[in-house]
Amino acid sequence: MVYVEGYDDIPFWRSIFDEFETPDRRFEISTPARNDLAKGKKVVLQFADQAGKSLILCVDSDFDYLFGDLSSQSRTVNHTPYLLQTYTYAIENYLCYPPSLHSVCVRATKKDAHIFDFEEFMAEYSRTIYPLFVWYAYAARVDRPTIFTLADFRNTVKINYINVEDNGEDTLEWLGKQVAKRLRFLRAKHQKRLPEVDKFDAYLREKGVVPEETHLYMQGHALLDNVVSVLVGTVCNALRKMAVGQILGSSRQGLPLNNELSSYNNSLSDVDELLKSNTGFRSCPLFAKLRADIVRMLEN
Repeated sequence: MVYVEGYDDIPFWRSIFDEFETPDRRFEISTPARNDLAKGKKVVLQFADQAGKSLILCVDSDFDYLFGDLSSQSRTVNHTPYLLQTYTYAIENYLCYPPSLHSVCVRATKKDAHIFDFEEFMAEYSRTIYPLFVWYAYAARVDRPTIFTLADFRNTVKINYINVEDNGEDTLEWLGKQVAKRLRFLRAKHQKRLPEVDKFDAYLREKGVVPEETHLYMQGHALLDNVVSVLVGTVCNALRKMAVGQILGSSRQGLPLNNELSSYNNSLSDVDELLKSNTGFRSCPLFAKLRADIVRMLEN
């Protein structure tokens, strides 16, 4: 048995455990077996003492991987032998892995044209928001969420538009101003905490966090809903227009042209659904850590 946090986690972990199934070894992935049908990370962690060869627990890391032994929950997550964690903040961070996003666009639009550099944009996006990520993670670490709430973090790091032609340069410039404004506010309001925040920044870097990879560690739905869905959706719209433009510019006329347009439109796929089922994260170094944990677990 493999217990996961919720229904959306089942297909993600299924795609991972498929590799390790054999004629003699099967995995059944589900939410915890409870009469009240309660779900979530805390519910899964209640089975930590029962975890073993017949029961594997799988959870989002949230901040537990980064916090190491700094809290009782992070100690449980990091030291329970038959518990697997994502190492990224959540599964959504894997689904949004930048090197995989071009492929998602191709599958959605059936148009394979490199009109946007997702990796370059997300690296610069991550560098831009990193100082605010430190403040948000620090607020979680000291258990003072009002210092910088999730709602404030999401609202500050979201993107509302993207210009495909300049690879999002205008958006990043606008975002930088938003981040700088929020940073000035936080530093002015919490001056006494500045030495602690700087120390925590150094701690995060020692744990392996680099500014260009902030997207791996930020809150998963803030990344998926407020950044990547907007980004991928905009790029897909541009690719669809290109494809339709090519069809309209062809020599076909009348019914054959309408049939070609209809055939193309029927081939399109929903972007959000493709993101949810994206498995192009396997080259991510943090996934390599997760996979190594499974290998070690099954060898014991």
